[in-house]
Amino acid sequence: MPFGAAETLAVHEILSEKICMLDHFSFYMTQSQDPALRQMIQRHMQTAIQSYNQLVAYTHDYQQAPSQRMGNTPVSPQDIQYGLRNPSPESPSMPTMRFSDKQIAGAMLSNHKNSAKNQMSAATECADPNVRQMLINGSVTCCNQGYEIFLYMNQQGWYQVPTLQDHTAKTMLHHYQPANQGYPSNMSTAMMQQSRSGQMPYTGNPMMM
Repeated sequence: MPFGAAETLAVHEILSEKICMLDHFSFYMTQSQDPALRQMIQRHMQTAIQSYNQLVAYTHDYQQAPSQRMGNTPVSPQDIQYGLRNPSPESPSMPTMRFSDKQIAGAMLSNHKNSAKNQMSAATECADPNVRQMLINGSVTCCNQGYEIFLYMNQQGWYQVPTLQDHTAKTMLHHYQPANQGYPSNMSTAMMQQSRSGQMPYTGNPMMM
């Protein structure tokens, strides 16, 4: 059972990316100081190895891999620390013999973000439903594990979340109102009536005028 050209190239890129991620995470294990961070790296590596092996196995023998999906990280919105709290200046560091836990966590977050986007993008190019599902599962897993890293960094004060003034955020978001449940049918009827009269209603965003 051959694969299409697009998904073959996409899987090639994803497998190469997963190898790079595992190589980096393995190195971070030797560098991290915080036991909680080391445990997180170990868990993320185990998941990445499983995802890599499933994709390799399926592309070798075409046996359907079990569908596996990671659940969302249990967290309440109240757990997130919002606002800036005197963030330290940032600049590239000179080469040293050891990465800090902050550097390691930041690199892991970047890896997960990119992998989540790349795998979901690759999934949209797949004709094989099993490869597609494995890439979607991998993307969701990286998205959730990236969020776990964000929570860790947020609690350490390393990833601070800027905010807008409350009235500014509300003005932007409260501008949008719920859609009428009969919108599709009502719109079709109105357009048919306008079409018969030779006039078409303007349905664009009034803020864009």
